[in-house]
Amino acid sequence: MIFIKQFDQLGSGDIDQAGGKGANLGELTRAGLPVPPGFVVVTAAYRAYVAGHQLAEKVAVLASPKDDPAGYDEASAQIRALFGDEVSDTLRTEIADAYAALGEDVPVAVRSSATAEDLPEASFAGQQDTYLNVCGLEDLLTAVRDCWASLWTARAMAYRARQGIDPASVSLAVVVQQMVDADSAGVMFTANPSNGRRDETVISAAWGLGESVVSGSVNTDNFVVHTPDGTVLSSQTADKAVMTVYAEQHTQEVPVPAEQRRRPVLSESEAAELAASGIRIEEHFGAPQDIEWARANGHFFIVQARPITALPEVEAPPPTDWSVPEPTAMYVRASIVEQLPDPLSPLFADMIDGAVTRSLQSMFRELLNEDLIHDTDVGLPTINGYAYYRYDRSGMIRLLWKTPKAFREAFGRGGTLQARWRTYSHPKYRRIVTDWTARNISELSTDELLAGVQELVEAAAEYYTAVQTIIPAAYASEMFLAPFYDAVVRTKDDPPAQVFVLGFDSEPIRAEKSLYDLATWTRGHQELAESLLTLPAQEFLERAATSNDPVQHEWHMRFQAHLSAYGHMVYNLDFMNPVPADDPIPLLQTLRFFVSGKGADPYERQRRFATRREEATAAVLARLDPVRAKGFRRLVRWAQSAAPIREDALADVGLAWPQVRRMLLEIGRRLQQAGVIDEPNDVFWLHLTEIGEGLGSLADQVERRKELWRGQRRATPPQLLPK
Repeated sequence: MIFIKQFDQLGSGDIDQAGGKGANLGELTRAGLPVPPGFVVVTAAYRAYVAGHQLAEKVAVLASPKDDPAGYDEASAQIRALFGDEVSDTLRTEIADAYAALGEDVPVAVRSSATAEDLPEASFAGQQDTYLNVCGLEDLLTAVRDCWASLWTARAMAYRARQGIDPASVSLAVVVQQMVDADSAGVMFTANPSNGRRDETVISAAWGLGESVVSGSVNTDNFVVHTPDGTVLSSQTADKAVMTVYAEQHTQEVPVPAEQRRRPVLSESEAAELAASGIRIEEHFGAPQDIEWARANGHFFIVQARPITALPEVEAPPPTDWSVPEPTAMYVRASIVEQLPDPLSPLFADMIDGAVTRSLQSMFRELLNEDLIHDTDVGLPTINGYAYYRYDRSGMIRLLWKTPKAFREAFGRGGTLQARWRTYSHPKYRRIVTDWTARNISELSTDELLAGVQELVEAAAEYYTAVQTIIPAAYASEMFLAPFYDAVVRTKDDPPAQVFVLGFDSEPIRAEKSLYDLATWTRGHQELAESLLTLPAQEFLERAATSNDPVQHEWHMRFQAHLSAYGHMVYNLDFMNPVPADDPIPLLQTLRFFVSGKGADPYERQRRFATRREEATAAVLARLDPVRAKGFRRLVRWAQSAAPIREDALADVGLAWPQVRRMLLEIGRRLQQAGVIDEPNDVFWLHLTEIGEGLGSLADQVERRKELWRGQRRATPPQLLPK
């Protein structure tokens, strides 16, 4: 049996015998790239050693999944001790011959190369051991056995258990590579890992050997190269205090000579040369690469290359120009904008701007019977993607002048703004949503669906405007209570004023209790609870939805009832963001927390708050004189009546969003079938005018908009413009 393969005998199809690292180095060598020479002790050698020493059954028992993570530490120590015996004479001879071909006692790097590492879909890099500056046959044989044993480190076993990889299926090759007497080394990413840009290469460089750069133990010079033309976009020269060098045994860190500490490791032309090699490697493998390089005597060498496994999506640079189209207008991030923390999706931005204006017009028309707000007075445009309330100055003056009268009219009609929300705004919004939810959207034309979405967005904007009229009352009640209480009521042992508005029921609290109730029911069915805690979330949901098991069916029905009641609750109003009704995975994580016994009982928390509130109220009133007691009682009642209504009102702002998303995704599916977009979710990245029949592909525009949006999201928008 052949236990040794030279690099040039291997390629990307040889992972099963050379591991990911060995196969990649073989591929690089055959492509003519400057790879230091070496060979691979293939996986057959590992399997022969395990078989020859009867280790398979012992390893399988010790490596079984552990309930306690600490169990892997003990298992690892026992398994690694099993690899202490000598290798067979056949393997010893093959390794000796291959090593001699590199040179007499030449220093080599001995690296583990697992059959499941360095693959696009996995991230095993660093799970097993590496030994540097290994000299002499005996030390090399010891390093090979130590690499085999490192397949069973606690970290590696726990990682494979989490990934569901059968311990019996893994094997290990060992890469033996001549070391480069490097004056400098580092790593290179052929796509920018910080912003995902595929046209930027990022290089980290340090003096000495590259191991310290990979481990992150030294400061590095950093370069960003624009790959298409080799231009260095940025460079940072670090104070490099230490570097890794050869030692008599392996390697060691030593101080960098004073004259080198602040000297750039690479010139810009050298960084561009290295980036060009990186792109050649990327083009060969067909994917962005994470590359380890070294430089000796003015020449670059490629030591390793692997796919980048966690590359973010491409994003544009964050915006810096916050100029506005109308310098005389005022742009404010307030009110509804508080629930729009991110840049808006193009479709939502198109729909919400005019809807906000019309909602304000409608409310003031109802209260004052006049068209107080003109179309140009107020809007919700975007600056660098972020929503701003835009107020025309003359319109703002008119609005401020008439607002007190509007409030007097509201109170003068025999009620309060809270009563108007309860008897008019909320029922109207719910009725419109119910009407559209009852329709069969598959039978509606795209134009009808789009008109329905617009109607629902208009209804949501009108509802939110109504909610905004009752929020000030809640804030005002607490603003009056707190200073009165602190000034004329509170003693040093009394709780803060906030205590007097806690413990009441509200929609968010009811939603939390509903989920807690489901968790309590789930804990009563042990097998179901274990499945919920151990299965991937999506798999658990799919099983519960399709299972004939009565317990799982009952759980599914209870969970659906929760989603029906509370699945519309959102904290970001842009309908691009999934709501719990159509993406319940985050809710399932909370449910797992409750089922595992880690979450606090919301009933007990509410009871505790209510008890503290009542006890504090009674204690305060018992010692106050009649005048102060009357004022305190009135203010407390006002705050207690306003606070829960505010929470209830805000909780239903997204009432229309589950149906809106269903309708828009139906449009998205139709556009996907027509070849306009790549997937239904891309509909949110279109403009209103782009949704229609017979359009060509808009996939490229969608990707550019996503890239721009991701860059915008890194910005911090000013609260007020112009500055």
